[in-house]
Amino acid sequence: MLAQYVRFSVPAVYPMHDFDELKAFAEVMASGSLTRSARKLGLAKSTLSRRISHLEARLEQPLLRRQANRLLPTEAGLVFHRYCQDMLTLAESSHEALAELREDISGTVTLEVHSALARGWMGQVLDTFMARYPQVELTLRTRDEPPSSLNSHSVHVCLGPVPENGLHQEPLGSLTRGLYASPSYLSQQPLLEHPRDLANHPWIDLLSTTQDGLQLHHESHGNYHFYPPRSRLRVDMTALHLDAIAHGKGIGLLPHWLADKREAHHPGELTPCLPNWQPAPLPITLLYAYGYQPRRVKALLAFLRQTMPRQWQHNEAAA
Repeated sequence: MLAQYVRFSVPAVYPMHDFDELKAFAEVMASGSLTRSARKLGLAKSTLSRRISHLEARLEQPLLRRQANRLLPTEAGLVFHRYCQDMLTLAESSHEALAELREDISGTVTLEVHSALARGWMGQVLDTFMARYPQVELTLRTRDEPPSSLNSHSVHVCLGPVPENGLHQEPLGSLTRGLYASPSYLSQQPLLEHPRDLANHPWIDLLSTTQDGLQLHHESHGNYHFYPPRSRLRVDMTALHLDAIAHGKGIGLLPHWLADKREAHHPGELTPCLPNWQPAPLPITLLYAYGYQPRRVKALLAFLRQTMPRQWQHNEAAA
């Protein structure tokens, strides 16, 4: 008799999403243009429009509206976009997890490197890495500021102190530094005998890295805190900084490793100033996300550790 009072609740049937439609919607949300999105996805504009229409019909709500020459999200579009991104991320993660079951190391990986390390080390290293792992697609970027976050397929090689940022920080080595100028510049200037004499010379600054002063150490005379004069020339790229010093614009601070690389290709352009006065070495740190690491990222991290120049290892031990 109780059976007649029992009600069975049947769950609502939600539409299964087509991932091509989700990708189409996400791309249009990013660009605001059917034309640009179709070009990026390699689709005909009519095909892209049809996919968006099918998605809207399945959801029974419009997701986009046209304003002037741009497509803007409706309120429903803004809400659905968050879930769309989650579904696409989950789909990508599932493909990566399945790829991990294969013997080969494949997929995309992004490497960010401080510009001071990119030219003298990274080009040759990456050629070897890509030859060893022919199914890996690598994106290389230069970036001088430590990132605040990284995804699971990205690695950053940082030069200099790293604040706490929620990423795994692995010491890789360090670079010793010194003061440098061009011999032609110094030949026309008074003799440098002490760091206080630097105040009489133009200072070439890199991204205002010495605006708070520079601590120099001498084994016999202890520490001297030097406050560089205001730079008439300030640059935001290590290569330009190096060029300015080599071309006689003044005195600046360079990693010895980088100065040695320059001298090997252009002998006589640089000479040390006050070589017995040294600043603290700059740490080199690998940054990557905690938790799960795809095999291609593990391979890249291992490769970077193995190919670190010997001078960096020695500097790390000396530091």
